[in-house]
Amino acid sequence: MLHLSAAVDQPSAYDAGSYVELARLAERGGLDFVTLGDTFARPGPDALAVLSRVAPATTRVGLVPTVTTTHTEPFHVQAAVATLDWVSRGRAGWRIEVSATEGEARLFGRRHAAPAETLWHEAGEVADVAARLWDSWEDDAEIRDVSTGRFIDRDKLHHVDFEGTGFSVKGPSTVPRPPQGHPVRVVDATEGPARRTAARYADVALVRAASPAQAGAVRDQLRADAKDFGRDPDTLRVLASLLVDLGDGEHAAEPGHGGGGPRQTAQGPLYRGGPVDLAELVTAWHTDGIVDGFHLTPAEPRRDLERLVNGTVALLQHRGLFRTFYPGSTLREHLGLARPANQYAVTGGTS
Repeated sequence: MLHLSAAVDQPSAYDAGSYVELARLAERGGLDFVTLGDTFARPGPDALAVLSRVAPATTRVGLVPTVTTTHTEPFHVQAAVATLDWVSRGRAGWRIEVSATEGEARLFGRRHAAPAETLWHEAGEVADVAARLWDSWEDDAEIRDVSTGRFIDRDKLHHVDFEGTGFSVKGPSTVPRPPQGHPVRVVDATEGPARRTAARYADVALVRAASPAQAGAVRDQLRADAKDFGRDPDTLRVLASLLVDLGDGEHAAEPGHGGGGPRQTAQGPLYRGGPVDLAELVTAWHTDGIVDGFHLTPAEPRRDLERLVNGTVALLQHRGLFRTFYPGSTLREHLGLARPANQYAVTGGTS
């Protein structure tokens, strides 16, 4: 199954309507999810809040905001992501990111910037405790029995009692278990320090690769590492991340952009050409088993996303390589991922 997703980032855009429009366009094309970046390094709207506004204006497309694990409280982060899953009825994801600069650290004044290895180790611990907190309510913990006045079965709420290297969390969460059980966790696994965290905790790993060989090598490593962590490698989706410039319309891709692959730039791997050649690239990489799909960032958000949906996606659908409708309603269903069992209900964890 081919998986496609797109970024809806718009520099200097603060009106919700523009994000709703792009998300609806992606949904019309049947894309698995859209992402919205966020960082403490520059001004801009809060990605999670924006996609919470987009949620009631869409019905199927997954919504994946970037939320950093650095300088933030793990308990609050997991509750916010769980809330997005509730308001979207099971379409939430979480792109895990770290904040590595001293400038970002000074905004909070709590600590200095840390090495990438330290930050990604912490991010892994946050991903771990988030899953525990999502499971701290069993699915049937809410009774809502008016006759007896009982709202919650306290035997089905659990303390997680997590001790990390830099924080501890007792739990349980303040938000009931999300509709997906665990909202989908996404990690950019291009750089080495993030790769271990992605292999252990991510449902979707993004790889910025300029060649099929590079993308395939990272995918193989991620799957091997996931297996070493006791995971089934088939539960990890690896998507190639490309910046796409479809401004040339139906013209052939520039040399080095189409056919053999994108061109490496300072902004990352860039494909520049037409929707048809992009469909050829997607088809070749996917059918050769190099990646499970693509995460595409439009160079010109409105123009390129429209050409992506009406051109590239339409062609892939015509070839029978991509869905023409959503078979399910949750992001996990779009990705072919099972809803996780509750670790406390299954193992009988203490409350």
